[in-house]
Amino acid sequence: MTAKTSPRLTIKRLLLITLGAVLMAFNINTFVHAGGLIPGGFTGVTLLIQEICARYGGFHIPFSVVLYVLNAVPAAICYKFIGKKFALYSCLMILISGLLTDWMPAAKVASIFIEYIQLHDTLLSAVFGGLLNAVSIALCLYAGATSGGTDFIAIFISEKYRKDAWNYIFAGNCVILAIAGYLFSLDKALYSIIFQFTTTMALSALYRAYQQKTLLIITNKPTDVYRLINSMTHHGATSFSGTGLYNMEERVLLYSVVYANEVADLVNAIRKADEGAFINVVKTEQINGRFFRKPKD
Repeated sequence: MTAKTSPRLTIKRLLLITLGAVLMAFNINTFVHAGGLIPGGFTGVTLLIQEICARYGGFHIPFSVVLYVLNAVPAAICYKFIGKKFALYSCLMILISGLLTDWMPAAKVASIFIEYIQLHDTLLSAVFGGLLNAVSIALCLYAGATSGGTDFIAIFISEKYRKDAWNYIFAGNCVILAIAGYLFSLDKALYSIIFQFTTTMALSALYRAYQQKTLLIITNKPTDVYRLINSMTHHGATSFSGTGLYNMEERVLLYSVVYANEVADLVNAIRKADEGAFINVVKTEQINGRFFRKPKD
């Protein structure tokens, strides 16, 4: 990265993180509070602790205080093992979203918002709140950061031990919802599942950089095509020799796995290098072995 483009990229990342934080704080103080929902991750834990303190302790604890305490250790671990810039940008997201959530008076903002759009349906709050939550998280991910909390844990486990931690995160969210359902209202806990499901589905459509695709390329120019794959994605490829039975011609099959967001540009480049190439793109469910992972910083 050149010095000329570095400030521009930094400004872009800061703007995306700020916008994501604003949307997340707004979502918590509108859809989440309007529906009495418990989101997943540390945000849900924070709201649950706030509700427990208010109902059973008779006092209010700031959202930001709880959120910062919960994220302190995971952020420190991420800073040490994953990437310093990644962790710092993520901490900025947590800092801004926490402050804005406290700054917006939840009761007043939620009341005005509900009356303005005539929102009196918990299901609508769960669906549209989940969508807005996905957008805020996606903006953060595009900035090369995360919204913190359980994302820190999942990324650390994935990078350090090459294991998928999302099943454990999902199990933790289920525990949070079970506690919320037991202490307060079961129907709100069930609506919160819809909120989380909507967030997951929307996020998978909005942000695909963590997904992988398998490319099967039949070409007469394997060297040129491989150079494109390596230069554009830093991934390798394996070649297989074969015979095209239609014309009985010798052909080469290149096998490579790349990130999903790299496929479109790569396929276009391959088509320009070899107009006769036959390209099959297949969804990859799981990767075991050496695979180039983009650095977090």
